[in-house]
Amino acid sequence: MEVINQLQPTECADMDDIRREIDALDQAVIKLLGKRFHYVLAASKFKTSATSVRAPERFKAMLATRREWAEAEGLSPDAIEKMYSDLVNHFIAEEMKHWAAHRSEA
Repeated sequence: MEVINQLQPTECADMDDIRREIDALDQAVIKLLGKRFHYVLAASKFKTSATSVRAPERFKAMLATRREWAEAEGLSPDAIEKMYSDLVNHFIAEEMKHWAAHRSEA
């Protein structure tokens, strides 16, 4: 999914232009997070235990990688780590519900 902004930041003439472009980016980010969430739920069918759903080592490695990506983009690694930690912990909780529900059906 590629986000196509109508204007580059330096081309914005006023705050309305800036806000419109930021809103378009935020909408694209949220759509991508929704897609990510569907992959998380799909992953639950391959998990064999609650520990495999939580995957603490994978979680730790994922956060380290996101910190690297943040730094490469000139963003605060701490802020990005917190954002992903909060997001992924929420997704893990939802995946646990999904996993538990499918286990009880089997």
